[in-house]
Order: sequence, then structure tokens, then C-alpha cells
Amino acid sequence: MTLHSSLRGGVLPSGLMQPAECLVVVRNCLDWVNPGRHGSTVCGSSGASVVAIDNKIEQAMDLVKSHLMYAVREEVEVLKEQIKELIERNSQLEQENSLLKTLASPEQMAQFQAQTQTGSPPTSTQPPAQAPTLPPTQPSHNSGPSA
Repeated sequence: MTLHSSLRGGVLPSGLMQPAECLVVVRNCLDWVNPGRHGSTVCGSSGASVVAIDNKIEQAMDLVKSHLMYAVREEVEVLKEQIKELIERNSQLEQENSLLKTLASPEQMAQFQAQTQTGSPPTSTQPPAQAPTLPPTQPSHNSGPSA
């Protein structure tokens, strides 16, 4: 069983790893490198076994590092997409704001500026929208032909 396959059993999530999950990964790596490490000591180890253990530790740390780098890259991509969406939304709101400013009457702009300076919420004091009034029509005096 390889280290990578032993860690794939749900310990390494596809998303960003939490600190507790990192600790589990490191413990699993250490268990894989030295299964009898809990309370036992290795006495009389040869130089070759120390090198082998060092290599396994290095492999385990490389695996953890590559996973964390992958998770960070994934998170960066998500954040870049959110930034892009926020920039687009901001642009839309700026255009809407500009349009509203051009359509607002001077009285409405003065009222809005007064409210923003005092920090009070906007009040709905404008009358309800009415249809534009047309000048009264003149009755037609159609006298017709006279004989």
C-alpha cells in the first residue's frame, strides 16, 4: 500500500483543508512511515533504514505540500471568479447610478445629498407617479356649410 493510496480514503478532501485535517494527514504520514512509533523506539537502526525513513518522510511532506498547493490554487480561482463578478456588478451599479442622477430633478438631488450628509434613510416623500397632463382640448365649432 502506498502512502498516497492510504491517504485517499477520505482524509484529503477536494476543497481547502482545515488545520485539523492537516494534522490528521501528518499523523497518517507518520504512521505510514513508522507504524510502530506509538510508544516504541527503534534501537540499533542501520543507516540505510534511517535514509529510507527520511525518504518516506520527504515523500509524505511532498504529497501534503502538493495537495495544499492544489487547494490554494483552487481557492484562488474561486476568488478570481468572485472578483470578476463583483467588478461586473459594480460597473452595472455605477451605470445605473449615473442614469438615475441624470433623471433626478434638482430638488431630488438636493434632498438626497441632505439625507446622505445627515445619515438619515431616504424617505418616500415624492407623490405617486401620475400620467402627464395634456392641455385641455378645444371643442370644435363645426358650423357646417351655410346657405
